Amino acid sequence: MNALADAPQIAQEDRLRADLYNFLGLLLSAPPDEIILDQTAGLSGDATDLGQGIATLAKLAKISKPKAVESEFNKLFIGLGRGELLPYASYYLTGFLNEKPLATLRQDMSARGLERSDTVFEPEDNIASLMEMMAAMIVGRFGTPEPVATQKTFFNAHIAPWAGHFYSDLEGAKNSVFYASVGTVGRAFMEIEAEAFRMSRAD
Repeated sequence: MNALADAPQIAQEDRLRADLYNFLGLLLSAPPDEIILDQTAGLSGDATDLGQGIATLAKLAKISKPKAVESEFNKLFIGLGRGELLPYASYYLTGFLNEKPLATLRQDMSARGLERSDTVFEPEDNIASLMEMMAAMIVGRFGTPEPVATQKTFFNAHIAPWAGHFYSDLEGAKNSVFYASVGTVGRAFMEIEAEAFRMSRAD
């Protein structure tokens, strides 16, 4: 009973931010099954760019079959040898996989007590993992919620330099249909986050 009372109080706005980071991480880590597609179909959005992206994604989820989305996911991210896109910070920032951005991320993860799950074999600098890490920091999944200044430092170091480019590429990718709207949502969200962090105090 006391566990709930002792749980850190997270502002509603921050819970929504964490939910969206988690949602993007979920869709980018593996193709969605029927349950996730049904949940996505139930989303609604407002008149903002982000809201419109979410509304379009919901419409696509309503008419998409899991098999078709799985095929799209594989063409985009797996392919024969490699997919259409390589969703890794190292690749976007250096043109190669497993480069300095990954080493720097691992140092930051270690300093924060974060480590790759034994069931995950992707390099940690993939977009899905970074979205999940941000969500974890916001709600304190691995301890107490991180202050905005810490979130800002992590975002600016590991996400801001490339995630917007990746999401724009995802919007325009040859094989993107369902995932084009995932790209729209991700790009709009990254813009909102970057502006919010830019306006936040550094303390």
